[in-house]
Amino acid sequence: MKLNSTFSIQNGPKIYFSIGVVWLFHISGIVGITIGFESWFVPKTPLNLLVCLVLLVWQYPIKTLKTALLTLVFFSCGMLIEWIGVHHDFLFGAYHYGNNLGAKIDGVPLLIGVNWAVLTLITGTIASKLTNSFPVRVITGAFLMVFLDFFLEVSAPVFDFWHWEAGAAPIRNFITWFLASCLLHAVLQLYKVIGNDQISIHLYLAQLAFFVYFYGIHHL
Repeated sequence: MKLNSTFSIQNGPKIYFSIGVVWLFHISGIVGITIGFESWFVPKTPLNLLVCLVLLVWQYPIKTLKTALLTLVFFSCGMLIEWIGVHHDFLFGAYHYGNNLGAKIDGVPLLIGVNWAVLTLITGTIASKLTNSFPVRVITGAFLMVFLDFFLEVSAPVFDFWHWEAGAAPIRNFITWFLASCLLHAVLQLYKVIGNDQISIHLYLAQLAFFVYFYGIHHL
């Protein structure tokens, strides 16, 4: 495996502002929920995801037809996969969505599709900066998505994002996540879409830090 050079350091007020907003929203959520304002902060999750989407569009940036179409493809695939998952148990296991992820289409929140698209783009960029190998990029990007989901699954029912009939996410949830993510990352790498690595890294790390923190809290 051949490593790429280094992650770029892109200075300037726009990138600093964007990174600051990302961390402000996530740290505010951590602090607010921890000190007892969960009922106020958790329902604002759609706002947080929409802010992340806006920053991604602005700083990634999503400004070419190819990148915009791929983003739409990833959104649509995410919605379709989740629709199958919600209505047919064989993909992820039996689960249903709660009320804190906003408007739904036939049981699937629109923001879940947004999250699939955002995560695919940012983890794909991170993977592309780590190696030049096509298959390793695909596997790395998919692994990063599943790694985040591992910590997210513990807090999801507590925050009324989604609920598993078995009480916890089954192993096949992570297997399906990984396989589906590999397909999306293969498409992303095939079309050679690489965005701003700074916004990608911070969007990923902020979400990871948020859910790792609450993974620990909810395991105490």
